[in-house]
Amino acid sequence: MLVSAREMLVKARKGKYAVGQFNINNLEWTKAILLTAQENNSPVILGVSEGAGKYMGGYDTIVGMVNGLIKGLNITVPVALHLDHGSYEGAKQTIEAGFSSVMFDGSHYPFEENVAKTKELVEIAHSKGISVEAEVGSIGGEEDGVVGAGEVADPQECKAISELGIDFLAAGIGNIHGKYPENWTGLNFEVLGKINQATGSMPLVLHGGSGIPEEMIKEAISLGVAKINVNTECQVVFAEATRKYIEEGKDLQGKGFDPRKILAPGVDAIKACVKEKMELFGSVNQA
Repeated sequence: MLVSAREMLVKARKGKYAVGQFNINNLEWTKAILLTAQENNSPVILGVSEGAGKYMGGYDTIVGMVNGLIKGLNITVPVALHLDHGSYEGAKQTIEAGFSSVMFDGSHYPFEENVAKTKELVEIAHSKGISVEAEVGSIGGEEDGVVGAGEVADPQECKAISELGIDFLAAGIGNIHGKYPENWTGLNFEVLGKINQATGSMPLVLHGGSGIPEEMIKEAISLGVAKINVNTECQVVFAEATRKYIEEGKDLQGKGFDPRKILAPGVDAIKACVKEKMELFGSVNQA
């Protein structure tokens, strides 16, 4: 059964560890992450972007698949199904479809509008026991070859949003989506410390967790980060393992063309990556 992410993140913040949000892209991805969470007795958040939602055939399909896998694989650790960087409409749609957690990314709106829309979605979601993540200061990333450094959030704006009844907060601190460029200056811990002070015991979220050095991850957790999002790293290892299988000609041996065989090395690579992250974040045996 899916659960809201609120309880697992409040517990993580108190216990000074973080729960990983691993984005899903298809059945293999979802299965790999759920099995790894179960094997490591770790709570887990399955992230779904609106683009991935469309790719997988819509939110109802995803809810059916995730619930079916939880039942079929006997998954007993806490699992939240979370909309990642959701629009206002997307958040409403996933609430209706049966997601247990949503992120409303209003960071590109004027601040007052971000507040108004976040407030409304908190009321709708909380009436159904669904947790809400909001964002202040947009997260950078690569778009059409241009790498945006990402905004650094204003601690006072973070405080105002955190007081709307949200369950956890994503704040830009120089983190970006995708691969980090060589000239990346690192996370801004001074600002994170101020955000942490301004928002009290609110669990904080670190987006763009792929490729951030271990010591930075640990410092972020010590400053209130209780949820870390990982996507790119799993995609990269999946692609590498699949490429290797094809380049070694294994798809031409016997029934090596069977999609279950072609995708198996990629699934194993995702599992290894997720396990490594769970160990780093400290969520192993916290279910």
